[in-house]
Amino acid sequence: MGGSSWGGGGPWGHQHRGGPWGSGPPPWVAGLFGLAQHGQSRGPKVRRGDVRAAILDVLSVEPMNGYQIIQQIAERSGGAWKPSPGSVYPTVQQLEDEGLVGPVAGESRRLLELTAAGRAYVQEHPEEMAATWRPFNEPTEEDTGDLKPVIGQVMSAVWQIIVSGTAQQRAEAAEILAETRRRLYGLLAEGDPE
Repeated sequence: MGGSSWGGGGPWGHQHRGGPWGSGPPPWVAGLFGLAQHGQSRGPKVRRGDVRAAILDVLSVEPMNGYQIIQQIAERSGGAWKPSPGSVYPTVQQLEDEGLVGPVAGESRRLLELTAAGRAYVQEHPEEMAATWRPFNEPTEEDTGDLKPVIGQVMSAVWQIIVSGTAQQRAEAAEILAETRRRLYGLLAEGDPE
């Protein structure tokens, strides 16, 4: 990497602006530690059958159309889960075939509601309904001290300094990172608290 490692070609040998990766870091940097691009982490894993239970649960509150069902699931999950129409509409059709969901009579737009059998099913399976939302109410990895999201955010900030910072800003960033490295090793040197 001789010469100016932060200069025009960038530390990874490509032009930053308009380069093959745009303004973000190279894919191998984003992939470190299993991080998603820009440090975003994935939400809880949705299990098979969760779409079905979620539809039944949100329809137990009030009649809705397909779009409203998707929006309500997203809202109930805190935005972590927004099922696609390709998973919701076939599931609604299956629930109609099972007699658990049906159209609201006399409505010009297609509103769906639970049938008597659907209401009975929801009342008889409260644990199934609750289990659908439980992963979204549990602490996330970030809440429990996982470093991956923070590492991703730091790497994103460093990348911005690399691509658009001045020479002075890059020099100050190097000092901050060196100090951070020293402090992290200091934590390890202290050992476990008794």
